[in-house]
Amino acid sequence: MDAADALDRSSLTFPLVCDERQQYEEVEAIDCDHQTKTTSVLKTCFNGLNALSGVGMLSVPYALSSGGWLSLILLFVIAVAAFYSGLLIQRCMDIDSTIRTYPDIGEHAFGKKGKIVLSIFMNTELYLVATSFLILEGDNLHNLFPKMKLEVAGLTISGKKCFTILGGLIVLPTVWFDSLSLLSYVSASGVFSSVIIIGSILWTAVFDGIGFHQEGSVPLNWSGIPTAVSLYAFCYCAHPVFPTLYKSMKNKRQFPNVLLVCFILCTLGYASMAVLGYLMFGSTVESQITLNLPTEELSSKIAIWTTLINPLSKYALMVTPILNTAQNWFPSCCKKSRSFRLFLSTSLVTSSVIVALVIPFFAYLMSLVGAFFSVTASLIIPCLCYLKISGTYRNLGCEMLIIGCIILMGVVVAIVGTYTSLQQIIEHL
Repeated sequence: MDAADALDRSSLTFPLVCDERQQYEEVEAIDCDHQTKTTSVLKTCFNGLNALSGVGMLSVPYALSSGGWLSLILLFVIAVAAFYSGLLIQRCMDIDSTIRTYPDIGEHAFGKKGKIVLSIFMNTELYLVATSFLILEGDNLHNLFPKMKLEVAGLTISGKKCFTILGGLIVLPTVWFDSLSLLSYVSASGVFSSVIIIGSILWTAVFDGIGFHQEGSVPLNWSGIPTAVSLYAFCYCAHPVFPTLYKSMKNKRQFPNVLLVCFILCTLGYASMAVLGYLMFGSTVESQITLNLPTEELSSKIAIWTTLINPLSKYALMVTPILNTAQNWFPSCCKKSRSFRLFLSTSLVTSSVIVALVIPFFAYLMSLVGAFFSVTASLIIPCLCYLKISGTYRNLGCEMLIIGCIILMGVVVAIVGTYTSLQQIIEHL
């Protein structure tokens, strides 16, 4: 039985930080009951596109504004590096058919400590990404209804906080889906919403009087490069989800093609939005381009309201590995009671709402996630794990040179970008 057959026979599970074999088997039995591995190539494309596209699209004009026109080259560099590291994840899983999840790759490379480290990075990254969705909900709804506020027991809650809480209530039902095949239909709405957003903003520029002024645009801004690169990296932070998508496919041999299609389409979308937004608003572009749009125009309203669909379509896909980690801690409870799984889902959404209320800085939070967690989990760690599992590090060749360059680039971005984003968050707290 080859690796592909072994993967086909395995269930779609997420055993992340589990030391006991008995717990592992119990969780596997749970997942066999309520999850499926019959996702088609098309549905996997939708899930992959939805994981890679969406929220990052709103911030790329701000990233281009921070770094200048030439910084757009870095978007393509990061895209190529992220695509290659995605292929390395698949190669690691093909080398050993017992690898089921992203943290399992770390365990096979560096033992239990490696598994724990990858679990921490993966879950923290996905958690902060999901939290940024709620911040986006609050910002855009507040932009549409700036006079909104709520008084409860003598306390006044601002409109932005009210809408952030409302965003949590909207995404809550989506985290109760167990099947990625079912979730792919929700993902399709997220993919189409990204296309609608680009079209609506283009319509606003051409037909609603915004135009292309390029006010304050510059070829290159060295001081803004760390922010630009961090936000570009945030756009490609879906690597912890790739093993999930790979395991769920009927025909796993098509995964590289699915990955290529997803990266090409998403990168074209990111680049188009970055250029379009920077041409429209120049240096005055906000952290979310929808905040620059005139709310009285129909095309702007379409773009803003469509933007609000993305958190609904993406939140569940991002937090699925986190929820399965939590289920791994309580295997017997999850096996016996579906209501307990719903309790875990609800608790996760509630906690992310609280974090979104405490740190409501969309661009700075995205920059931090991109610089530290995305670069580490999506570029550095896959390369290191592949080198260790495959033994490629023993042979100095072209592949080793490429992987070494990706690791070096990732380390530089992680150090400089993390320092810059943390400094920005602390200054605005």
